[in-house]
Amino acid sequence: MIRIKNLNVPFDNTDPLEKIVASYLKISDSYIKKITIIHKAIDARRYKNAPIYNVFTIDVLLNDGIDKKHFAKRLKTNKNIITDIPPAVNAMPAIPVTKHYTDPRPIIVGFGPAGMFCALTLCRYGYWPLILERGCDVDTRHQDIKDFWRTGNLNFYSNMQFGEGGAGAFSDGKLTTRINDAKIQQVLADFVEAGAPPEICYLHKPHIGTDILRRVVKNIRKKLLKANASIYFLTRLTDLKIVNKQLQGIVTQAKEEIPCDALFLGIGHSARDTYEMLLQKGVQMQAKPFAIGVRIEHPQALIDTAQYGVDAGNARLPAADYALTWQDREKALSCYSFCMCPGGKVVAAASEKKYLTTNGMSYHARNSGIANSALLSPVTPADFGNDPLAGIEFQRHYENIAYIAGGKNYYAPVQTVGDFLKHKHGSDKFLTVPTYKPGVTLADLHTLLPARIATSIELALPSFEKKIPGFANESAILTGLEMRSSSPCRILRDKDTLLSTNTGGLYPIGEGAGYAGGIMSAAIDGINAALSYIQTKQNKI
Repeated sequence: MIRIKNLNVPFDNTDPLEKIVASYLKISDSYIKKITIIHKAIDARRYKNAPIYNVFTIDVLLNDGIDKKHFAKRLKTNKNIITDIPPAVNAMPAIPVTKHYTDPRPIIVGFGPAGMFCALTLCRYGYWPLILERGCDVDTRHQDIKDFWRTGNLNFYSNMQFGEGGAGAFSDGKLTTRINDAKIQQVLADFVEAGAPPEICYLHKPHIGTDILRRVVKNIRKKLLKANASIYFLTRLTDLKIVNKQLQGIVTQAKEEIPCDALFLGIGHSARDTYEMLLQKGVQMQAKPFAIGVRIEHPQALIDTAQYGVDAGNARLPAADYALTWQDREKALSCYSFCMCPGGKVVAAASEKKYLTTNGMSYHARNSGIANSALLSPVTPADFGNDPLAGIEFQRHYENIAYIAGGKNYYAPVQTVGDFLKHKHGSDKFLTVPTYKPGVTLADLHTLLPARIATSIELALPSFEKKIPGFANESAILTGLEMRSSSPCRILRDKDTLLSTNTGGLYPIGEGAGYAGGIMSAAIDGINAALSYIQTKQNKI
């Protein structure tokens, strides 16, 4: 077995990968028994007019018939070939697996990525968790969301934020993350087993897409049920029973009391009523920075041309993405693109009556022809106060302003880039048809955002134009507001046990707890909390 790193293959090369590898190694492809793609990325930097490459890391298993001595001499001159491949690491600890119908059962609140992978981990080691989700199953939820986009009829319990799969189920399904954890491969393997495309295991920027992700979360649910987990939809946590700073039980909206000495709280970043209950019960929390802004839309062809040049539109290239940042240190202003959705659309993501917020979403094919991204600027407790829930009230204030500006019917306020930069509004000559549903209303976004945020976006746009020509096209559409980039508060926990700092048995997990930012990091956080609980249980045996 050998590993080839940095294997550059022109993106339009249609030869079988076995033939390409054999040519690179200067051997007959008959000597290749098996190849495994470890990593694949696109290099479109065009350095010194180089073509666009697919850059691979590949493991190659050779047949015994090859002249090993002759081949070994050839390998010594190639720094991109490794013969001593490190063994695969089993990221999951070797804990004995036994059947644990514990009484009381461990309870998971929230069936997003954190809760889902917490449950998978508990089941993997023989525990039988009870899962409570305030929203609906993903199919019912999908219909409720479509009804909201069509009519403006918002279901408080089943929407873009609440329901099976969490907020990530109706997004682009990005699986990129900044964390470095060997358990990432376990998460990807679980996704693939549930129906995700196998290439997510090696792509540099993997994504599933909301259409496939809906099927994946259903299959994970079926797997959990077979492993003796129990899942209850439309079941909302309303109270905690705490005695001497130790969790004893929970209460649901149906006034049902359930004994509980281990609660994994994966509520997501929009369960505002749950945050209020936690603060009332004395659970330690603190205000946390987050970011707000607007969504911008362009023809996908514009982004493809900026990234791929003359090769834009080639069917062998994926819809291009981008990541942009701007900063003025002297003025303490900054702006960056966030949750860029190639070939997607801007979506209504409200979860409370009379409050409006947006998000981005893409299907797996990313073929809508429209690119969109959030343009965000950070806000901190200095902007909204140090009370643990001050960030939520800050969000609500501006979401209500956006709701009113849109017409009090969940139409989104929009403005062209040209009008935004000229501090006027009224133009409806859009570069693309707005994708947001149920509809849009012309507005002055400067009046809907904090002045510092609007100024940051205004100053960043010309900078982004230099990086991507056409980005600040005066007819490009800005849609407001994007307010839910991450949780506005953090539920404090011990860094080792992941238990609440002052409530025994309570494990705050995922994005809603303030310890993750996206599907992958939330999933890993859920796994780590489950493992902490299991280790504690094992130590008591």
